[in-house]
Amino acid sequence: MKKYVLACLCLSMMLSVNAQKVTPSTSSLKEDAIRSIDSKYDAYKNIAHQIWSFAEVGYKEVKSTQLLQETLQSNGFAIQKGVAEMPTAFIASYGSGKPVIAILAEYDALPGLSQDASAEKTPVVGLSSGHGCGHHLFGTASVAAGIQIKQLIESKKITGTVRVYGCPAEEGGSGKVYMVRAGLFDDVDVAIHWHPDNNNSITMTSALANTSAKFRFTGLSAHASMSPERGRSALDGVEAMDNMANMMREHVPQETRIHYVITQGGKAPNVVPDFAEVFYYVRHPKKEFVASIFERLVKTANGAAIGTETKMEYEIIGGTHDLLINRTLAEAMQQNLQKVGGVKYTAAEIEFAKKLQTSFTFKAPAIESAESIIPLQAVIDAGGGSTDVGDVSYAVPTVGLTAATWVAGTPAHSWQAVACGGTEIGTKGMMVAAKTMALTAIDLFTNPTLIQASKKEFIQSKGDYKYKPLLGDRKPALNYRD
Repeated sequence: MKKYVLACLCLSMMLSVNAQKVTPSTSSLKEDAIRSIDSKYDAYKNIAHQIWSFAEVGYKEVKSTQLLQETLQSNGFAIQKGVAEMPTAFIASYGSGKPVIAILAEYDALPGLSQDASAEKTPVVGLSSGHGCGHHLFGTASVAAGIQIKQLIESKKITGTVRVYGCPAEEGGSGKVYMVRAGLFDDVDVAIHWHPDNNNSITMTSALANTSAKFRFTGLSAHASMSPERGRSALDGVEAMDNMANMMREHVPQETRIHYVITQGGKAPNVVPDFAEVFYYVRHPKKEFVASIFERLVKTANGAAIGTETKMEYEIIGGTHDLLINRTLAEAMQQNLQKVGGVKYTAAEIEFAKKLQTSFTFKAPAIESAESIIPLQAVIDAGGGSTDVGDVSYAVPTVGLTAATWVAGTPAHSWQAVACGGTEIGTKGMMVAAKTMALTAIDLFTNPTLIQASKKEFIQSKGDYKYKPLLGDRKPALNYRD
């Protein structure tokens, strides 16, 4: 009997040792992941710079999405193209079973921000758009993280499913909203995202809910000097609406943001314009306020049409929710960001950064701040921007970070941001994001209690709210940039 017990103990010890050999520790998985992603630096830089040069705007990202899809497919992912009625959207999947971890990727550029990779304002001839929000880096880093997790699943070091969601038209087109509405996140356990910025931090800032719409006025054309009484100016309708909207600013909650551009206002001063269009955004930290303020904005448009004897119609273009922050996931990602570390510049990059900062109209932070990691915020604030990641955060526990892809002080949606995105400064920050997302995904695959805790917090944060898209039941506005 003693020999039998001893033999069993020996066998148990052998199996334990063998199990440890087969199943590496989470720490070693992370170290290997960091080295693996770093070894592909040049390949990922090349992909990001290609998308930077394409600079394709929302729903027009044909070459950008194709490059990312081909990269994922060549690495063993199965690709679903054109999901949620968006030709440039995709889902790339690898693995099977639970957990299902989603990594979000973006790749649309902004109109009117053409710029080369220099420290002086120099538009690229023949190109009207630019990656002023760094989505070429966003998409590439997410693909890099997804490929790393795929390799771990393939080698049986972890089990489950990894998905890379190719999300078009974040800049006003609300691409992710259609994905959420189509139920494409219904079986996802956690979603991971990131965003280019001028610092390294975990996203503890919510987003402003928003609704955007184009208001179109139709009038009667006439000679503006010989027979103005026969005309009805559509531009007058737009300007009357704008005047009333600007007066309304005094009587809305102070956190509200209302902004607009006149996209069409006529072609010649001596022709009464019979068509004009204005594009509006309404934002507020609370989605219910956005809905009520937008209703008031529609009233200004109706009043303007009555007063100018023109006709008005409007089309909702986009709408996104605020961002639910999941502190459980944020704390885990913070540890991984600290492990990865910030961005170290070379002497040439410091020189570039100093020159770029001379173009700012404000005092910029220290260039060396790119090397540091900002501590996790104690309090969640509302933030000033909007993102369709907000809708994802109402479907599934979501966590994100920012990485220093721009010189300290660089504002988003600027030519300076475009310039940084075409340099090693942008690439280095992108790699910080890729590694941090991959390490966080490893935690999720190896620690089921982390997912369980994040879901518990998600349910508490969401409360009894039943998700309803702020853009209604409209189809994707595929031509909103036309």
